Amino acid sequence: MKRSQFGYTVIGDKGLSGADFEDLVAALGGAFLRPDRRDEAPRFGNLGGCRQWIEAIFDQLKDQLSLERHAAHTIDGLCARVAQRLLALGACVWHNREVGQPGRSLIAHDH
Repeated sequence: MKRSQFGYTVIGDKGLSGADFEDLVAALGGAFLRPDRRDEAPRFGNLGGCRQWIEAIFDQLKDQLSLERHAAHTIDGLCARVAQRLLALGACVWHNREVGQPGRSLIAHDH
């Protein structure tokens, strides 16, 4: 998968198909990828591995980092708590790579 020349890629599901949305993402400087539907010519290819990776990260955020139990009272608080958990996961991935451990394993950080 190529990264957009503008720096980011939006990945969507088959149901999120439409020229309007693709045009909006392009107007904002991004690239939009989604799995090909059966009734259209191949454009994007198979994104199955990417989808599994995304779902694994969502599951980890929900289960190990308690994202569903954020207890925020405002939108700003919710954004701060989501960002906090994403940064914690990123820090663990970085640390694990530095010490040669599996990427998203949080076992060593579970105190």
